[in-house]
Amino acid sequence: MSDPSGLSPERIKHLELIQAIVSRLANHSFLIKGWTLTIAAAFFAVLANRLDWAIALVGLIPLVTFWFLDGVFVRNERRFRDLYNDVRKQGTTVELMAMDLRPYAAQNSWAAATFSTTMALFYGALVLVDAVLVVVAIARSA
Repeated sequence: MSDPSGLSPERIKHLELIQAIVSRLANHSFLIKGWTLTIAAAFFAVLANRLDWAIALVGLIPLVTFWFLDGVFVRNERRFRDLYNDVRKQGTTVELMAMDLRPYAAQNSWAAATFSTTMALFYGALVLVDAVLVVVAIARSA
Protein backbone atom coordinates (compact mmCIF):
# COMPACT_ATOMS: atom_id res chain seq x y z
CA MET A 1 0.00 0.00 0.00
CA SER A 2 1.37 3.41 -0.89
CA ASP A 3 1.33 6.64 1.02
CA PRO A 4 -1.38 9.26 0.19
CA SER A 5 1.43 11.45 -1.13
CA GLY A 6 1.91 8.96 -3.96
CA LEU A 7 5.30 7.82 -2.73
CA SER A 8 6.02 4.13 -2.35
CA PRO A 9 7.35 2.80 0.97
CA GLU A 10 10.71 2.24 -0.74
CA ARG A 11 10.81 5.85 -1.94
CA ILE A 12 9.92 7.07 1.57
CA LYS A 13 12.75 4.95 3.00
CA HIS A 14 15.10 6.48 0.42
CA LEU A 15 14.04 9.96 1.54
CA GLU A 16 14.58 8.99 5.19
CA LEU A 17 18.11 7.79 4.41
CA ILE A 18 18.92 11.02 2.59
CA GLN A 19 17.48 13.09 5.46
CA ALA A 20 19.63 11.16 7.94
CA ILE A 21 22.71 12.04 5.91
CA VAL A 22 21.68 15.70 5.70
CA SER A 23 21.19 15.77 9.47
CA ARG A 24 24.56 14.16 10.09
CA LEU A 25 26.33 16.63 7.77
CA ALA A 26 24.58 19.58 9.45
CA ASN A 27 25.68 18.23 12.84
CA HIS A 28 29.27 17.91 11.64
CA SER A 29 29.15 21.50 10.40
CA PHE A 30 27.83 22.64 13.77
CA LEU A 31 30.60 20.75 15.60
CA ILE A 32 33.27 22.25 13.33
CA LYS A 33 32.00 25.73 14.15
CA GLY A 34 32.11 24.90 17.87
CA TRP A 35 35.70 23.68 17.64
CA THR A 36 36.62 26.75 15.61
CA LEU A 37 35.27 29.09 18.28
CA THR A 38 36.99 27.13 21.03
CA ILE A 39 40.37 27.17 19.32
CA ALA A 40 40.04 30.82 18.28
CA ALA A 41 39.14 31.80 21.84
CA ALA A 42 42.16 29.90 23.15
CA PHE A 43 44.50 31.68 20.73
CA PHE A 44 42.92 35.06 21.48
CA ALA A 45 43.30 34.43 25.23
CA VAL A 46 47.00 33.61 24.79
CA LEU A 47 47.45 36.68 22.60
CA ALA A 48 45.75 38.88 25.20
CA ASN A 49 48.53 37.94 27.65
CA ARG A 50 51.40 37.77 25.20
CA LEU A 51 50.98 39.53 21.86
CA ASP A 52 53.27 37.63 19.51
CA TRP A 53 52.94 37.70 15.73
CA ALA A 54 54.07 34.06 15.41
CA ILE A 55 51.34 32.82 17.75
CA ALA A 56 48.75 34.96 15.95
CA LEU A 57 49.94 33.63 12.58
CA VAL A 58 49.74 30.02 13.78
CA GLY A 59 46.21 30.79 14.99
CA LEU A 60 45.18 31.40 11.38
CA ILE A 61 45.98 27.81 10.40
CA PRO A 62 43.15 26.07 12.30
CA LEU A 63 40.69 28.86 11.41
CA VAL A 64 41.27 28.54 7.69
CA THR A 65 41.49 24.73 7.87
CA PHE A 66 38.17 24.44 9.69
CA TRP A 67 36.59 26.99 7.34
CA PHE A 68 37.56 24.94 4.31
CA LEU A 69 36.54 21.66 5.96
CA ASP A 70 33.17 23.14 6.90
CA GLY A 71 32.80 24.15 3.26
CA VAL A 72 33.03 20.47 2.33
CA PHE A 73 30.24 19.58 4.77
CA VAL A 74 28.00 22.43 3.60
CA ARG A 75 28.59 21.58 -0.08
CA ASN A 76 27.69 17.94 0.49
CA GLU A 77 24.66 18.89 2.56
CA ARG A 78 23.41 21.06 -0.30
CA ARG A 79 23.98 18.26 -2.79
CA PHE A 80 22.03 15.79 -0.66
CA ARG A 81 19.21 18.33 -0.30
CA ASP A 82 19.04 18.58 -4.09
CA LEU A 83 19.00 14.78 -4.32
CA TYR A 84 16.18 14.74 -1.75
CA ASN A 85 14.18 17.22 -3.81
CA ASP A 86 14.58 15.07 -6.92
CA VAL A 87 13.66 11.84 -5.12
CA ARG A 88 10.47 13.30 -3.65
CA LYS A 89 9.08 14.38 -7.04
CA GLN A 90 6.45 12.29 -8.79
CA GLY A 91 7.88 10.44 -11.80
CA THR A 92 11.47 10.98 -10.70
CA THR A 93 14.24 9.41 -12.74
CA VAL A 94 16.47 8.95 -9.69
CA GLU A 95 17.21 5.28 -9.17
CA LEU A 96 15.76 3.86 -5.96
CA MET A 97 18.28 4.07 -3.07
CA ALA A 98 20.78 5.94 -5.26
CA MET A 99 23.13 8.34 -3.49
CA ASP A 100 24.98 9.63 -6.55
CA LEU A 101 25.74 13.33 -6.05
CA ARG A 102 27.52 13.92 -9.36
CA PRO A 103 24.43 15.42 -11.06
CA TYR A 104 24.44 18.18 -8.42
CA ALA A 105 28.15 19.04 -8.53
CA ALA A 106 27.85 21.93 -11.00
CA GLN A 107 25.17 23.76 -9.02
CA ASN A 108 26.85 23.20 -5.62
CA SER A 109 30.54 23.96 -5.76
CA TRP A 110 32.88 23.90 -2.80
CA ALA A 111 33.77 27.56 -3.36
CA ALA A 112 30.11 28.65 -3.39
CA ALA A 113 29.49 26.81 -0.11
CA THR A 114 32.72 27.90 1.56
CA PHE A 115 32.37 31.56 0.67
CA SER A 116 28.61 31.85 1.13
CA THR A 117 27.43 34.83 3.14
CA THR A 118 26.93 32.99 6.42
CA MET A 119 30.22 31.11 6.19
CA ALA A 120 32.15 34.23 5.19
CA LEU A 121 30.64 36.22 8.06
CA PHE A 122 31.36 33.54 10.67
CA TYR A 123 34.85 32.48 9.61
CA GLY A 124 35.82 35.75 7.95
CA ALA A 125 35.28 37.68 11.17
CA LEU A 126 37.53 35.30 13.11
CA VAL A 127 40.20 35.34 10.41
CA LEU A 128 40.02 39.15 10.24
CA VAL A 129 40.47 39.52 14.00
CA ASP A 130 43.41 37.12 13.93
CA ALA A 131 44.96 38.87 10.92
CA VAL A 132 44.65 42.24 12.66
CA LEU A 133 46.39 40.74 15.69
CA VAL A 134 49.23 39.56 13.42
CA VAL A 135 49.63 43.07 12.00
CA VAL A 136 49.46 44.72 15.44
CA ALA A 137 51.99 42.27 16.87
CA ILE A 138 54.38 42.86 13.96
CA ALA A 139 54.01 46.64 14.35
CA ARG A 140 54.74 46.41 18.08
CA SER A 141 57.80 44.25 17.61
CA ALA A 142 59.29 46.56 14.97
